[in-house]
Amino acid sequence: MTDLQSARGLNRRDFLRYSGLLGAAATITASVAACGGPSSTGAGAGGDKNTIQAALSYALSGGFDPMTASSAVAVAANLHVLEPLVDLDPVSRAPYNALAKESPSKVDDTTYRVTLRDGATFHDGSPVTADDVVFSFERVLEEKNASLFAQFLPFLKEVKKVDGRTVEFTLKYAFALFGERLSVVRIVPKKLVQADQKKFDSLPVGSGPYRLTAANAGDGLSFAKFDAYNGPRPAKVAKMTWLLLTDPNARVTALQSDRVQAIEAVPYLNAGALAKKSDVRSVQSFGLLFLMFNCKVEPFDDVRVRQALHYAMDTENLIKTALLGNATAATSFLQAEHPDYVKASTVYGYDPAKAKKLLADAGVSNLKVELLTTDTDFVKDCAPLIKQSWDAIGVSTTLNVGQSGGQYANRVDTGKYQVMAAPGDPSVFGNDVDLLMRWFYVGTWPETRSYNSGTAEAKKVVSLLDEAARETDAAARKKLWGQAIDIVAEQAALYPIFHRKLVTAWDGKALAGFQPVATTGLSFLNVGRA
Repeated sequence: MTDLQSARGLNRRDFLRYSGLLGAAATITASVAACGGPSSTGAGAGGDKNTIQAALSYALSGGFDPMTASSAVAVAANLHVLEPLVDLDPVSRAPYNALAKESPSKVDDTTYRVTLRDGATFHDGSPVTADDVVFSFERVLEEKNASLFAQFLPFLKEVKKVDGRTVEFTLKYAFALFGERLSVVRIVPKKLVQADQKKFDSLPVGSGPYRLTAANAGDGLSFAKFDAYNGPRPAKVAKMTWLLLTDPNARVTALQSDRVQAIEAVPYLNAGALAKKSDVRSVQSFGLLFLMFNCKVEPFDDVRVRQALHYAMDTENLIKTALLGNATAATSFLQAEHPDYVKASTVYGYDPAKAKKLLADAGVSNLKVELLTTDTDFVKDCAPLIKQSWDAIGVSTTLNVGQSGGQYANRVDTGKYQVMAAPGDPSVFGNDVDLLMRWFYVGTWPETRSYNSGTAEAKKVVSLLDEAARETDAAARKKLWGQAIDIVAEQAALYPIFHRKLVTAWDGKALAGFQPVATTGLSFLNVGRA
């Protein structure tokens, strides 16, 4: 728990002191020790030329079964280990045929058929069959399994086997995004999962270019090339090892010492120094810092209060000071680079006078707010500046900074909070507007987190998304999405403050074909050693 006093006049040095960045130098020695993962063989620039080593920024949390796995580590690993029928390129986000031999064949508006790639096999040598595909989809759709991916398949009525290598999908209604949405279900071997689901969850067997050979919190993840893989993204090295280094200084040191060839989540303050030796790139992402209100608690049930706290934030200063420019202030639910971006009718520019007036119009004075945040590095850095902005308009603000899982389990999901600032990025699951908006505005979030699902506006958003899902004309669909975006922007029950830029660093002299991605994690599909 962190409770900072009034931060009026918080300058750059005060900010660094509050966020702990001035102490970074003192942690370097410990960070070097923290790099002692499973890499005794070494795979730096002068090491094993048939091995890739990398460092991810998240700890191992939960298992890998793609029916339920949503942790950053599991999603990144499964990208290399398991295949869907159609996948999304991790860099361009364009769909491509993975286990599917060719693009889904449209029988009619609500019927599609998909044939499996010739000779596709799982890592245990067994062939990938239509039975495995049907099983993989049915277990996601089965309500008792509580798969979070079911929410992305509201259009799907039935999946059935046509023959040993062909599957037919029956839709409830025409859905223009059917092909790319197949990417949310990764195909698993029915026989192995049914035999021992817990074993599969801890070390999954897929059909992807790499086999996951070991995974634990201390040593990280180890992969080996799957020699029998015959798909479009073959492994180009024999082995991979991923260190799981939550300490940002440890990741930086690992790259600087040639311990690894790539790291994600480069600390913004270290990007310049790393660029002197390594390739460093900042990529605009959908990933956002959002502000979420408990709409069942006064006065946050009043839209004017929610809007006031948005207008009170000096977001440009927040981005400049806490993220060193590595974000873009939200002008929509979507980042401006998204192919379906539309500017929202409500854009929260910095306007403290308007914020004060909105509070006055709502009859609110002497407001005291506890701002709940996660302990993610960049969020911790933003928190004191949000407090500074709110204190400046007379809103007495205290900060409660804690581990993400605990904050949600103990405060958010129990309704015992007022306002939360936290990161989010469902774009790891897909990049279309329907998927991104359903994540935040249908089901779990409005029902048990922002607690506004019963409002007319929230119901209208769901209705617009449902209507857009049935719309076959792209322009008409985008218009409906735009109307939904206008509502969530105006209501501000849960809405982005900014969209982050993700900084990745890698050794371009050691890796061939590597490109940073606009989502959490790293991709080594089609990447080899130089």
